[in-house]
Amino acid sequence: MRHLSRRTFIIAAPLALAACVSNQPQVEQSWPVPADIKALYGPVMNEPYPLPAVDMSKINPKYWRQEVAFNGPYHPGTLVVDTQARFLYLVQENGRALRYGVGVGKAGLALEGEAIVQYKRMWPIWHPTQDMMEREPDRYGHLGDGMPAGPDNPLGARALYLFKDGRDTLFRIHGSHEEWSIGKAVSSGCIRLLNQDIIDLYGRVPEGTHVIVLQHNEQGLS
Repeated sequence: MRHLSRRTFIIAAPLALAACVSNQPQVEQSWPVPADIKALYGPVMNEPYPLPAVDMSKINPKYWRQEVAFNGPYHPGTLVVDTQARFLYLVQENGRALRYGVGVGKAGLALEGEAIVQYKRMWPIWHPTQDMMEREPDRYGHLGDGMPAGPDNPLGARALYLFKDGRDTLFRIHGSHEEWSIGKAVSSGCIRLLNQDIIDLYGRVPEGTHVIVLQHNEQGLS
């Protein structure tokens, strides 16, 4: 099993810390959305910051949350991120997995190998890098203590923090309110899910969960 190298950390860390700011949306085609999918991605009102329903007609159905066949060599409970296909799998028993669509930023494309979910946070604070604050002081200079949680926070409603050998990799699996970015290689950021999906995943994944990030799906995962 491939591990995250120190060189990978050094090269990718600045990208990861710049995480989670977005590019511009693109014009998409529209898909019909069945009632059960509308229910999965409906408004969430029992949160500190209520979330609107997601217009799933703008997202390719393959990126909707669904249970699929899974033939990878990973134990149930493992998270497997296929960055090229833009999927995150929560491996289950009996050759099955729960699959989520993701958007992958430059930082996420620099991450490869094995990590663990060291801790997780509801409605996390986002911290821009020192370089970002110096480069764009009008935009980021006032955020030295971080951007407070809320609907505009780039980390969304939940975040999973990935560590390797006790060190923060600076990579996050997190929520996003930008539905257009799912299934895309966005300009920056880590691994982003729809807020409704990261809330669902957060409730299923304990701290200490193993994470595998694949840059090339050589196993041919479903």
